[in-house]
Amino acid sequence: MAPTWQEEKKRYLQMSLHDKRKEYLCGDKFVIVDDLLPWDEYILSKKHAPKKSPMPADFSINSAKNLKLCKKISIFRGDITTLEVDAIVNAANKSLLGGGGVDGAIHSAAGTMLVAENKTHGGCAIGEVKVSGGYQLPARVVISTVGPQGERPELLRKCYKNSMDMLAKLNLKTIAFPSISTGIYGYPVKPAAHVSAQEVRKALEQYDDKIDRVVFCLFSEVDEDTYSQVLPTYFPLQ
Repeated sequence: MAPTWQEEKKRYLQMSLHDKRKEYLCGDKFVIVDDLLPWDEYILSKKHAPKKSPMPADFSINSAKNLKLCKKISIFRGDITTLEVDAIVNAANKSLLGGGGVDGAIHSAAGTMLVAENKTHGGCAIGEVKVSGGYQLPARVVISTVGPQGERPELLRKCYKNSMDMLAKLNLKTIAFPSISTGIYGYPVKPAAHVSAQEVRKALEQYDDKIDRVVFCLFSEVDEDTYSQVLPTYFPLQ
């Protein structure tokens, strides 16, 4: 008899890292989070400092935590399904049963048990989150969230806030986000980057010692350049 998703989820979560790596569908192409440059080192690796995108007047940061929090974020341009982190966020549709883009890639890389588990969640509302096993992904769990269609910042904020709250609730330390809603859902990248940076900054100030690394996983050079302009506003090095 074929194993159930419950049995497989338990098996994967109880595996040693050495054994789980043998079952990654990406093979040996996984990326260890500790190999990613933290934000302060990433900026120093660039020949020219990126131009900062101004912070909204109604947003403020606790400057005393700047240097510490700059060590907790990274930019990664590449495939989110290869990141060996505690959690990756899936920009899912309301059914949670797979789709195109990042959603389809995550389902393919996790194997068939992800959709089997997601069928039990009863879908997901915009801005909310549902948690599933990572199965054959390098990530331990998948946090699925449904982004808004078009530029609706309050709903997009909920995606990031609820994902970070869930990470802390599960006592997990590392997470990777795609650029939620900026694909076929049509949210402009720069406004979306501001929302994501704001919510991650607020969550890191709140959870500080509970979270070790947040990775902004981006698809294109244009997206990376945009985030490189936005992140210094919320994570200044001085």
